Amino acid sequence: MASAKNQNNPAAARRAKLEEARRKERARERRVRIITIGASVAVVAALVAGGGYLMVQANDKEKKEEQARTSPVTGERSWDKLTQEHVANKVDYPMNPPVGGDHNQVWMNCNADVYTEEIPKENAVHSLEHGAVWVTYNDKASDADIEALTKKVKATPYSLMSPVKDQKDPLMLSAWGKQVTVKSASDDRVDQFFTKYVQGPQTPEPGAACTGGLDG
Repeated sequence: MASAKNQNNPAAARRAKLEEARRKERARERRVRIITIGASVAVVAALVAGGGYLMVQANDKEKKEEQARTSPVTGERSWDKLTQEHVANKVDYPMNPPVGGDHNQVWMNCNADVYTEEIPKENAVHSLEHGAVWVTYNDKASDADIEALTKKVKATPYSLMSPVKDQKDPLMLSAWGKQVTVKSASDDRVDQFFTKYVQGPQTPEPGAACTGGLDG
């Protein structure tokens, strides 16, 4: 009889429906919490994994740069005891392109500067004195190599690039007292030379300006 009364009692029916709705809501909330917790755990795991990967990448990059700085550049030529006097006249350098010696008192701008015409060697040598790397090429260099090296120089402060038509090899890299011939823009020695000698230990005047000088 009581059950029949409850079924026929509108208030009891409303309470039953309300309780059922609340039960469903609690079940839904539990599902949402489980999903949220699971997603949070997945996000944290991904962040930890990603952070670990980035740390490994950063460590690997640092190790490679340290190895590049401390290892000799294969085929590199070196000159010591180079003079550093400022002169107004042309200089007859013993190497081409020159890697040091007396030079003009005004440096070539070398803040990622690319010159498409030949530049005065005496001014370029002053840039090397400030710690720049000078990329040079002659008519035998391929357009692809010139384009790739242009991009690298434009992305590297304390570097400059220009043609030197009478140099003996198609692609050459120079720093103060240092020079190497490379086979192509993808030669591993390109990155090593830049890492080792852009503002490297060979620099007579580290930190000196690469702007405010002669601009082509």
